[in-house]
Amino acid sequence: MDIASIAEIKPDRTMPVLNPGDMVKVSTKIVEGEKERIQIFQGVVLKTKQGGAGPILTVRRVTYGIGVERTFPLYSPRVEKVEVVRHGKTRRARLFYLRGLSARASRIKERRVEQQLVAEAEQKPAEAQRQPATQAQPETPSST
Repeated sequence: MDIASIAEIKPDRTMPVLNPGDMVKVSTKIVEGEKERIQIFQGVVLKTKQGGAGPILTVRRVTYGIGVERTFPLYSPRVEKVEVVRHGKTRRARLFYLRGLSARASRIKERRVEQQLVAEAEQKPAEAQRQPATQAQPETPSST
């Protein structure tokens, strides 16, 4: 018996596509007594796990020189939203080697995303349209 058969899982369509190496902000609900607040955990995605009761995300950040890792079930009611800050360029699916590196050494290069390429392509024709408009208008024939 697995957990998916006990509780009905409804996938959230608003979750972005997450890959290892991405810098994300995970907003979670924290309950303290009778009060509820939202706490943001920003870090690098070490691994993702698909299947079962839904995707699970492991995020790591270094705070005051100490590495902190948290695991978030993405379809949990405690996870408010997940926001991608930047996409990382990696060559492997599990980034456990980051655990042995300092905060500065564990930086990951940024990956260009297709959306950025599409936005740049849309800007170029708009600039090309502006240039002819600034040129002088063709002269109209004058009657003499």
